[in-house]
Parts: sequence; structure tokens; C-alpha cells
Amino acid sequence: MEGAYAQERALEDIPGIKHALNLFLASHMVESEQYCHESDPQKERLYFASGYGLIQCVKALMSYEDEDLLVAIGHTRHSNVVAQQHRKRAASLTSRLAGLVVGSSSSSGVGWVKSMTPVERHAELIYAETLFEKALLGIVYSGDWLSFIKEALNLRATFTTYRLLSKYLAAADEEACARGEGPEDKSIDADFRSGVLLGAGMSNILLSLMPGRLLSIVELFGFKGNRKEGLAMLYRAGGWRADADEPTVSAADEGSRRSICDMSLLMFHLVLSSFTSAGVDVPRAARILAWNSARFPNGVFFLFGQGRLALVRAQPARAVARYRAALESQSQYRNLHQISYWEMAVAYFALWDVAQALQCWRRLEAESTWSKACYAYGIAACLIELGGEDRIKEASAFLEKLPCLLQRIAGKSIPMEKFVARKARKFKKQNGRLALPALEYGYVFLAISRAPPAVIAAKMLPDIAALQAKLAAHAGDPAGYEGGQGYWDDFCLASFLEGVCCRYIAHPEPHAIVDPSEKPEITQEEAEGRAMVALQRVLDSGPKIELDHQIVYYAHFEMGRLHACMGRRDEARKHFDLVLSGKSLEVNSSTRKGKYSLESALMMRTQAAAEALDHDQPV
Repeated sequence: MEGAYAQERALEDIPGIKHALNLFLASHMVESEQYCHESDPQKERLYFASGYGLIQCVKALMSYEDEDLLVAIGHTRHSNVVAQQHRKRAASLTSRLAGLVVGSSSSSGVGWVKSMTPVERHAELIYAETLFEKALLGIVYSGDWLSFIKEALNLRATFTTYRLLSKYLAAADEEACARGEGPEDKSIDADFRSGVLLGAGMSNILLSLMPGRLLSIVELFGFKGNRKEGLAMLYRAGGWRADADEPTVSAADEGSRRSICDMSLLMFHLVLSSFTSAGVDVPRAARILAWNSARFPNGVFFLFGQGRLALVRAQPARAVARYRAALESQSQYRNLHQISYWEMAVAYFALWDVAQALQCWRRLEAESTWSKACYAYGIAACLIELGGEDRIKEASAFLEKLPCLLQRIAGKSIPMEKFVARKARKFKKQNGRLALPALEYGYVFLAISRAPPAVIAAKMLPDIAALQAKLAAHAGDPAGYEGGQGYWDDFCLASFLEGVCCRYIAHPEPHAIVDPSEKPEITQEEAEGRAMVALQRVLDSGPKIELDHQIVYYAHFEMGRLHACMGRRDEARKHFDLVLSGKSLEVNSSTRKGKYSLESALMMRTQAAAEALDHDQPV
């Protein structure tokens, strides 16, 4: 824009912000940030102020440092104020009362949006976007429930705005069709359209992912999440059809938020699919990823996507290669490297290369602040798994300091950190001993489900068998096992991990690509039988568990999945219903205080499995 900035010319900055976004997606993050700053040093322009604020938001969420979070909150709050300055002024009280009397819709609802200028509509959209960013940062930064509730109310305002803009878009398109000018109103620019589709689409998806109890509260305020509709909106922004390899919307014709819509789809299909199944379409995600990867061959985010796609397909060696490419793609935002190291740690667990996984956990512990407790436990678990006096001594030092590393979000502890804290206490109680901690940790992060069946059979099962042989030597005298501590916990853990491993040999995940030349020697029938027997041992011995009560609940979940894979729908449903009932399943629950470990995660996965079963989808 030439000359002094004027609000009515705010949309002239859109080509510039598109350029900044493309720089960011091509792994030129610093150049993108500098371009936004130099284009708007005073942070008064609608699009550059919000773009710069978004970059600070991403940086803060990557570092998780209080200082970065506060800086980002300041920038997003400022960009929200800038958006408010560009918004259409609300009608006076007199006008609104008159509107109620004569039935006018010009002071609220779709009519209100129609009365806006294009700049005011974009400002309304950016107001919702920046409010969401500010609320997200506030939730992460806040340490008490009062702050959390305040930011939750901001999220409510964001969803309300997105819903109104979506209704306006639908009404405008419907009127265009009635005029014979459809299917879309061509007077609405692609940049605004892609923003509404992004916001309304993600709102629907996020609401659909909420747990049932929380969703029932949200619905009291009139909000409902329609996942199918939300996904359709995100697909529409890029013109992605179910049966086509190429999108109908080209890079030249796309809206400014199209790439973020595509990245949101990849996040849903490749990451959130770990906890849900409804709407998941990995083949379509692969096509979206291929198109964007060709467009941004050195783009770190799409290299992450390639790595995650390889993991979903049970190709951990390929995943490691893609994450290493992501490491080499940029050095400007080093915090992005931590995503690669985290994912590589899981991939190395899937390859059952504990030594390499250990190196990844060490890098995370040294450089990242997301969850020091989880990194410390990852190091300790690998050291214990590898064995040796010096390694056990080092592991003990990490577990000793672990309770001091715990964090809280919105005044609540983090479930995964509670799990590792319990493991640290168990290590101390058992005089410096844990059974198969790295393999158990790998299961928690779905590494066994990402492992090639040949790796499971050749590497994981022998380690489980070694523990089981040790347990068998004390079968007649459990009190003589390891000083009389932990026999039944270790017995159930070993049986559980054997059942899980054999289940994935018999029935790999639906999207897994199994190399025919690496098929394990164990047959599907043998693997099914072993899995069934092993999981039943857990259920039979559950009453004797002292500490790891979650094993019984997870065993019911895995037993249900095994029955579903074998076509026994009624048996599968029985086990899923037991988990979802909330009842005590380990019988001797008097030794358990509060929730069992990772209960919320299991509830989400079980609910997703039950829904998949109801819709005849793979479980």
C-alpha cells in the first residue's frame, strides 16, 4: 500500500500477508517475521498486525517459556484491539430496540454482517482469530481456574462469531444459487471465505472432540460440534474431493488461509486420529500432503506430515528419515527441532531401538521445556531397559528429581506427567526397579501400533519372554520375587504387553503397510490365540495388582479391539461398555486412590472404538 495507512484500504495488504505466509511455510520463518514487522512497524495495519501476532503465538507455543507466552499474549491482545478498531460499530441501544419492534435484522445476525463493508467483515473474522489465539495462550499460561474460565468465555465469543459468519456465507451462497449465479457468491472474496471455512470448520471439529460430560455443558450454551460438516468446510477451502488426486482450487485462486485449512486436515487425519476414528481418511490426507509437499518441498511442517504419515503406516524407519529431513530443513526456529526429536523417539521405540530413542529423549531434556518430567522419565525408562549398574544409577537420579519437574495448566496437573510421577514413586518403592518401562512407555505413545510386525516378533516379544521366564521361576512363591515386591504388577504388565504385541502381529492397524518380505514366522491364528490368552491372564489376575491398576482397564480395551478384529462384535461391545461404565474393574480397587493412570485418554480411545464398531469401521 502506497502512502499512509487508511483503514478503508486494509485489504490491500492481503497479497503481502500471503507472501509472508508462504515464506513461513517454506521454512523461512525469520524472513517472514521480519517482513511483517518491516511492513508495519507500528502494528496498526489489520492484516500485518494479526500476522505478526500469529507468528509470536506459534513461537510461544513451541518454547512454552513464560516470557515468550507473555510476549505473545501482548501481541495477540494488541492485534485483537486493532481488529476491533476496524470492526463495524455496534448499533445504538435505540436502534436495536427499534429493530426488535419492527422486526429488522439489520442490527444483529446475518443482516448485521450483510450491512458491513468488506473491510469490516474481514475485521470481524480477524477479531475471532486473534481472540482464539489469545484464549489459547491464556489457557496454557494460566495457573488457576479463574483464568481458565475467563479464557473459556473468550472461546465462546470466538465460536459465536465464527457461527455467525458461517451463516452469512451460507445465506449469500444460497441467494447466489437462487439468482442462477451459484454455487458460491462470487462477490465474496476467497480470502474471507477461506478464513470463515477455517474458523467454522475447526470449531465444529474441536467441539466434536470434547468428552461427553463437557460437551453436555457446552450444548447448554447452544453449541454443537458437527464433525462431518467441519471437515467438509476445510475440504472446501482447498477444493479437495474424495475421489480426486488434485484439488479444484489452485494456488493462484486460493484464499489466504487455504494452507492452514490443509494443515488442519493433516493434523486431524494423522495426529488426532490416534484418539478418534469418525471422519478419518488417511488416503485423502496423503493426497493433501503430497500436493503441499510438492509446493513447499523444504517446508518443515509438511516434512513433519510425511514423518507422521509414515508412522501411521507402520513405517518407522521412513518416519525417522523424514524427521531428520525436517531437522535439516531449517535452523531458524530451533524449537521446531523438538517436534522431530519427540516423534523420532516414538519411531525408535517402534523399531525397538532403545539406544537411539534414549538419544532423542536426552536432546529433548536438554533443549525443550514442554514437559521436563516426561523427558526425564523417557531417559530413565531407556536406561533401565538397557541395563547396567551405571545406567540404573543415572536413571535413579532422573527419577529422584522428576517430582520437581511437574507442571500445571489451568491449575490442573497433566495426565501424562501424573503417570510418570507414579512410575517414579514405584521405582523408589521397589528399591530401584521397574519392569519393561521403555516398552510400556512406547505403548502409551502408540509405538507398538506403529511397529512392523517383524520387529514386534523378533525384538519386543523376546524381551517380554525374558521377564516372563523370571516371573515363572517364582510362580509358586511370589513373595520370593524381587524382595516380595511387585510380582503381580509385573506379571500383569508382561501379559498385557504380550497380548498387545500379538494382537498387532495378527491384526496390524488398518492403514499399516506391511512388507511381505518381512512377515513374522508366527501365523495370524497363533498370534490371535496368544493375544487372547495373555489378555485373559491380566483380567484373571487383576485383583492382585497393587499399583498399576490401569493395566486392567487397558486390557479390557485391547481385548475388545481384538474381538472386533476377529469379527466378534458382541464380545467387543461388552468389553468397551465395561470401560465406559466407569465402574471399578480390578475388584481390589481399595488400594487405588482417585482415577487410574491415563483414564481420560483411555475413555476417548474406547469411545472412538465403540463408535467405529457401531458404524462397521475398522477398530
